[in-house]
Amino acid sequence: MATLFTRIIKGEIPSYKCAENDQFYAFLDINPIRQGHTLVVPKREVDYFFDLTDEEIGAMQVFAKRVAKAIKEAFPCKKVSQAVIGLDVDHAHIHLVPINSEQDLRQRTTLSPEQMQATAEAILQNFENDK
Repeated sequence: MATLFTRIIKGEIPSYKCAENDQFYAFLDINPIRQGHTLVVPKREVDYFFDLTDEEIGAMQVFAKRVAKAIKEAFPCKKVSQAVIGLDVDHAHIHLVPINSEQDLRQRTTLSPEQMQATAEAILQNFENDK
């Protein structure tokens, strides 16, 4: 059975795409901590982040760096935080969250579908402009 994220990558479940290449897919978290909260996932289905190959981890970090830069351009902030938690979905993923303080990580926000779409489009545009 394919994971939720594999089904999102394949387009079986809709998502707010922020970036994509041949190995990775980035999309908005549907329960965001802050506007711009993005998940980066490998297209290859792997449960545990540290079960990825060294090459995949390196490539994923480089991809996530580009996504983080696009997030920061779309939503100015001090930093884009990164977390690898991986307990909710059995598919390796990185959380990228724009923050101005650590306090920003202690609350959640609610965005309308229109706000989610505009957020994803802003990140995707910045990502594509940074080639």
